Amino acid sequence: MMGTMRQDVGAAALALVPRGMDPLYTALSLFRRRKFEDCVTVCTLLLEKNPYDQAVWTLKMRALTEQLYVDEVDVDEEGIAEMLMDDNAIAEVARPGTSLKKPGTSSGGPSPGVRPTSQSGRPLSGFVRPGTQGGRPGTMEQAIRTPRTSHTARPVTSASGRFVRLGTASMLSSPDGPFINLARLNFHKYAARQSLAKPLFEYIFHHENDVRNALELAALATEEAQFKDWWWKVQLAKCYYRLGLFRDAERQLKSALVQQVMVDTYLYLCKVYVRMDQPLTAIEVFSQGLEHFPGEVSLLTGIARIYDGLNDSTNAVKFYKEVLHHDNTHVEAIACIATHHFYTDQPEIALRFFRRLLQMGVYNSELFCNIGLCCFYAQQYDMTLNCFERAIALASDDNTADIWYNIGHVALGIGDIALAYQCFKLALASNNDHAESYNNLGVLEWKKGRVEQARAFFQSAQMLAPIMFEPHYNFAALSEKMGDLQGSYIAARKSVESFPEHMDSNSLLKQLKDHFAML
Repeated sequence: MMGTMRQDVGAAALALVPRGMDPLYTALSLFRRRKFEDCVTVCTLLLEKNPYDQAVWTLKMRALTEQLYVDEVDVDEEGIAEMLMDDNAIAEVARPGTSLKKPGTSSGGPSPGVRPTSQSGRPLSGFVRPGTQGGRPGTMEQAIRTPRTSHTARPVTSASGRFVRLGTASMLSSPDGPFINLARLNFHKYAARQSLAKPLFEYIFHHENDVRNALELAALATEEAQFKDWWWKVQLAKCYYRLGLFRDAERQLKSALVQQVMVDTYLYLCKVYVRMDQPLTAIEVFSQGLEHFPGEVSLLTGIARIYDGLNDSTNAVKFYKEVLHHDNTHVEAIACIATHHFYTDQPEIALRFFRRLLQMGVYNSELFCNIGLCCFYAQQYDMTLNCFERAIALASDDNTADIWYNIGHVALGIGDIALAYQCFKLALASNNDHAESYNNLGVLEWKKGRVEQARAFFQSAQMLAPIMFEPHYNFAALSEKMGDLQGSYIAARKSVESFPEHMDSNSLLKQLKDHFAML
């Protein structure tokens, strides 16, 4: 069977090489045209003829790496185990506006009563980025109850989630097993040859996902370069970051910036600070990068993202506008500015930005849903239902519940309670963990006088989204009406913890305290 497979690979490789052309030149041409699978096939044939051809060996490594290459600067997934077992916390009770884990409510942005937060506690932005949907619980109970993207009950870490899947996929690229047996490599020999060491490191780090061997190779290569090569210091920082050694990564990146000022190094250093929950330090580093690279869009976007995470939408919009000044086709900046205008009661201006995205070629269900909401609040009712119909037609399993939830809000706005109830039910049929729909169904049931059903819906919303204040307050108010003062007090206290400036929650909590004091 294996012999037949090798013959098939050889025949496929010969078919890719034009008659009279050098196979190595063909492989290089395929690599430049980003036809990596065909490049690997031709390189495999050449290595069967001459296994010691270092040029072909290096080219095959680079082609395999490019198939699974992930931009480490932008992509980051923080798992539940990493959040709970994080020992890099500077302060348990951070000052308002200095922590991404507990964004302030009075730092220049709308309150959670106007601009809702996600189930992870972060203010909703106009653009879904890696990590923005990840939960940030404070207790094990909240971590277990908070919805997560993994389909397993095991705690997910960045080393066991996405990277393990990439490593598994890498084994499929070679039917005979792994391309390079890392256990038999002499890293000292390869570290001395920079032309081979760099592609070998990227292959080990990205394709094989063997961080420890990659770290060993990077350390040896840094010594061979007499600690003067900034590139190897950045790679050491990547390995330390993947292993959770953030202070070591910070030290390597600072040393690399002393030798060579690069945009990617600034971005990675700020990523380290964000992971250590030091957003103000990250903003300071971004500003230092802008002194060397004025108008760099990625640095300006990084500052705006941090302000957005701190719920300081005033400064965030200022930097997003600066981004649009240098790049007027930046989708994230346009979407976030539109979201800011929508939540500051300016739906007409938000509609202009969303229409700009539509003109640029962005065509998805989320955009049509946002345009439909803007049209509704701008009293352009003739366009509202058409936009939501288009959104439903383009929806996938991930966003169908949110679209039905928004249609339910439109139904509440026009006074059709039956349609709203049906839409919230359809949202739960699409996603049984949609806490917002549970909360609104509880309100509708309460208005109908079905107290027990409403109480059950509020409890479900509390379990699914322990950081949202609305289910806690509704449950507290309902329990107080039913005479369950102890349950009302517990829920009201949770509501105040989630949103300290909510007047109704504070008023209810004060009434309950006064009542208990009289007993």
